[in-house]
Amino acid sequence: MGFDHADDAGVFRIRPDLALIQTLDFFTPIIDSPFDFGRIAAGNALSDVYAMGGRPITAMNIVCFPIEEMPETILQEILEGGLEKINESGAILVGGHSVDDRELKYGLSVTGLIHPEKVLTNCKARIGDHLILTKPIGTGVLATAIKGKVADQQAIRTLVTVAATLNKDAAEIMLQFTPSACTDITGFGLAGHLLEMAKGSRKQIHLDTGSVPFIPQAIEYANMGLIPAGTYTTRKFCEPHIQINSSVKQVYSDLIFDPQTSGGLLFSLPRKQAEECVNIMKDKGIEAAIIGDITGDHPDGLISVM
Repeated sequence: MGFDHADDAGVFRIRPDLALIQTLDFFTPIIDSPFDFGRIAAGNALSDVYAMGGRPITAMNIVCFPIEEMPETILQEILEGGLEKINESGAILVGGHSVDDRELKYGLSVTGLIHPEKVLTNCKARIGDHLILTKPIGTGVLATAIKGKVADQQAIRTLVTVAATLNKDAAEIMLQFTPSACTDITGFGLAGHLLEMAKGSRKQIHLDTGSVPFIPQAIEYANMGLIPAGTYTTRKFCEPHIQINSSVKQVYSDLIFDPQTSGGLLFSLPRKQAEECVNIMKDKGIEAAIIGDITGDHPDGLISVM
């Protein structure tokens, strides 16, 4: 795919009609439940294959575990959670690697398949297209509230539900249409990944915060000041290429930079297809929404936020 823009995975063509998608991701726990941590970490790693328009076929575990400090049952639960999501994706677990490490980490290396002519990138957005987001925003704030012992059980359940949901169904519906560009929302936040699309496509993108699905508890905690440090880092990086209207409330201005774990797909579709796609997704229980559009060309990429 080249190194000119920040795509979600590598693609290697092995014959004219077949290519491999390769990706890797792992991180430290964001919740106390080992099983749910495994599910979330696996879903996060698998997501990059869906963002490229592909189908995962194999996965390998990546584990860092403090064997002298934690019982092996915790590791077993993490791997069981990861396996649940691997099986749900239709991929097969073919092995992995573990090291004794003082800091617990888990994730996957994933291989997928795709036709070389059907690869989706984040750099081909077209003027006039609508932007669709398939998961609500705010998991970074929820994770911060959990670490700070502020979050209630409902917030924890919400985080697990959102982050552990695979992007498989959303991707399958998206591919019934003709997306021009696609990515998934992870640690760079909604605004950061949107900027990658704007820069790669050399386009100006309009983001309507009033249409973005935000997690209600995340709004509550953000108003309390429970903002992840990564939010400020991403905001500073994006500042030269983003214009936020003064009418946008501070909490929404913060949340669009909130680093997400296993977030939704973000893709562009022709206007005539976008509403139909969202309706199909909603019928399938996917919290999808049209959140903006591609308004014009821009040599360096620009986002205008209302």
